[in-house]
Parts: sequence; C-alpha cells; structure tokens
Amino acid sequence: MRAAIDNPFLVLLGSLIVFWVSAWIGTRLHRVLHIGESDRENFSFVLGGTLTLLGLLLGFTFSMAVGRYDLRKSHEEQEANAIGTACGQADLLSATDAARVRGLLRTYVEQRLLFYTLNDAEQLRRVDAETTRLQQEMWTVVTAHASAQPTSVAALIVSGMSDVLSSQGYSQAAWRNQIPTEAWALVVGIGILSNALVGLRARERSATLLLILPIVLSVTLFLIADIDSPRIGVIHVVPREMAAVAESIRGP
Repeated sequence: MRAAIDNPFLVLLGSLIVFWVSAWIGTRLHRVLHIGESDRENFSFVLGGTLTLLGLLLGFTFSMAVGRYDLRKSHEEQEANAIGTACGQADLLSATDAARVRGLLRTYVEQRLLFYTLNDAEQLRRVDAETTRLQQEMWTVVTAHASAQPTSVAALIVSGMSDVLSSQGYSQAAWRNQIPTEAWALVVGIGILSNALVGLRARERSATLLLILPIVLSVTLFLIADIDSPRIGVIHVVPREMAAVAESIRGP
C-alpha cells in the first residue's frame, strides 16, 4: 500500500474510482434504507457533520504534507551549507590532506545530488553505499590529522566534518518521513463514507452530479500525495543549494 501512496498519479486514479463507486452504491442503498421525509433533517445533520470532519482531516493532512516538504527543503540547505563549510575548512589541513579531502568532497557532493534526483531503488542503494564509503574516508583523514595535531584548529575541522555526516543523516530521515499509512486510511475511509452519504442523499439524480465530490476529493488527495512524495510526481525539493555547492568546489 505504501508504494501506491508514494505514486500521486495512482492516488488520483484510484481515489476517483473508489469515491465514485461509493457514491453510486449510496444511490442504490436508498432503495434498501427507505429514508422518509421525517428522517431528512437528521440525515442532513449527519451528512453535514461527516463532510465537515472530512474537510478537517484533509486540512490537517495537507498541513502534515507541507510540513514534511519544508523539512526536506530545510535539511537540503543545511547539508549543502555543511559541505561548503567543510570544503573551506579543508584549507587548514596540510597540503596533501587538503587536496585529498577536497577531492573526496567533490565526489561526495555528486553522490548527494544523485540521492536527491534519482528514483530507481537499486541505484539509490548504490549511492548510499558509495556515500557511506566516502564518509568513512573523509572522517579517517580529518581524525588522523586531529590525532597528530590536537589543536583547536583540528577540533574545528573535525566538528565541520561531523556536521557534514550528521546533516546527511538528517536529510535521509526527512526523505523517509512521510504521512503515516494509517492517516491515509482514515482520510480515504471518511471520504468513502461521505460519498456514499451524498449518493444516498442524491438518490437517482444525474450521475454527473455524483462525480463532483469524487473529483474534488481525488484532486485534493493527489496534491497532498504529490507534496508528500519526495521522488515521484510534480512537486519536488530541487537541490539548488547542493548544485551550487557542487559547482563552487568542482575542480578545473
């Protein structure tokens, strides 16, 4: 189910079909339930309350998606800044170590750009493995220098490299932080109930009218899923800061 939710286009198509079928079933339930004129007021109250609850849930879910999008964007900027700072601090190392760290950082930032732009799971696993290897090499260089020359400058370099490593972990966590499946299930469940109640209220009226709420809900869920999905869809965090850092430290 998680894979389907991560694809906004599947969310759009699937929710449209499910919601329209729910509304159509609602029109058929009218023959079974036999809602009389005396029950219309109570039914309208239930329908209005259900639609209000659905609106609140959609609002909260949209807010969750936007918050996670902003978090991913913020961590991308912080990671790019940490890499740029570490590259500048590399000048404080010896000439040999400085050249090695800068070379590793150039390769490292290219791997990080791939992480932000790739969609293939197998390629992302290779990127993660290469990223881990580069981190270990960079950490070994700066800690060896700090061990040989335990000065405040060496501590500053180690701290800068630590920020590079930790910021990468925060970015990875932000990319995995999405709206829980249970929240999606609740929204979809209330949406199905709402469409069924609307169909029950509409009875045998035009089928075109029954498409209005499913279309509105489906488009809304598509937007939420698109913002929440970090890799598939229309709206993404574009790694502009990371690309700028890669350009600034790229060798001749």
